[in-house]
Amino acid sequence: MRIIPAIDIIDGKCVRLSQGDYNSKKIYNENPLEVAKEFQDHGIKYLHLVDLDGAKSKHIVNHKVLEQIATGTDLKIDFGGGLKSDEDLKIAFNSGASQITGGSIAVKDREIFLFWLEKYGSEKIILGADAKDEKVAVSGWMEDSKEELIPFIQKYSENGIQYVICTDIAKDGMLEGPSFGLYQKVLKEIPGINLIASGGIAEFDDLPKLQELGCEGAILGKAIYENKISLKQLEQFIF
Repeated sequence: MRIIPAIDIIDGKCVRLSQGDYNSKKIYNENPLEVAKEFQDHGIKYLHLVDLDGAKSKHIVNHKVLEQIATGTDLKIDFGGGLKSDEDLKIAFNSGASQITGGSIAVKDREIFLFWLEKYGSEKIILGADAKDEKVAVSGWMEDSKEELIPFIQKYSENGIQYVICTDIAKDGMLEGPSFGLYQKVLKEIPGINLIASGGIAEFDDLPKLQELGCEGAILGKAIYENKISLKQLEQFIF
């Protein structure tokens, strides 16, 4: 199972929110590149980079941070937050993203998301499926949609999506443990999908459990920043 630390960006700084609430913002480091380098020094190969300013303003904002991390490290970066147009995708890929994650756009403009999937291929496009009570949430979690989570992922799986990041919003940033039941359900209903678990990971023991369920990756944020899981532990898990 891939270990994928998250760096969330507001005003160019590394922050974390709780349950997507911008008022709960906590700044952990003013220099995201420094954080990314530390991850790399501990054997980490992947990074989930979220442009929270982009998510709010509905277009890419922090691409300079993406470029700094892409040129300053060897990390394979998946980038999301506010990607709404072909131009946004071009900027993201030209700034060094290996993959992009589309969440709200996959709900609100299915046509353009499927076009990206066809144009860039399923190795480059990740479906962001953020859920609240098993319904898909959009616009930086500020809106609920009527989309049921599992049929939503299923439809895109039938259209060629291979990678899905699934976040249970109720768990995100709360350090109460991930949604094991939800992930088990998704993997049972949609065999063969590469499911990346996100939200709620609170302790090292959560990781082997997610691996056992069959998750392809796990995104960690607050557990690292609040020293609940050490980079040394992650290094040992990777190797």
